[in-house]
Amino acid sequence: MANPNVTELNDANFTSFIEAASTPVLVDFWAPWCAPCRMLGPVVDEIATENVGKFAIAKVNVDDAPGVSAQFGIRSIPSLIYFKGGLKRDQSVGVSGKGEIVSKLTALL
Repeated sequence: MANPNVTELNDANFTSFIEAASTPVLVDFWAPWCAPCRMLGPVVDEIATENVGKFAIAKVNVDDAPGVSAQFGIRSIPSLIYFKGGLKRDQSVGVSGKGEIVSKLTALL
């Protein structure tokens, strides 16, 4: 079941969402066939639920959004990209711990 606190982004809505966000944004680039992505998914969902209004959390299915994935040079998933003020501020590749992710988001406040 999809988390109501996580926005699904694609090639059509990505830029407008990132530019309109008033809080730091975490974007999880993932795919349903990726086992590490499925491990990271619940962590991202938990962060979204615990930080409503503090951070914006979004996911991009790389299979459904080839344009955005290419724009940010996504070659390995899961990839997390951190945005603030419409600009990319940080990135991590692979499964990250909850504490590390929240720390990177908090640094953007």
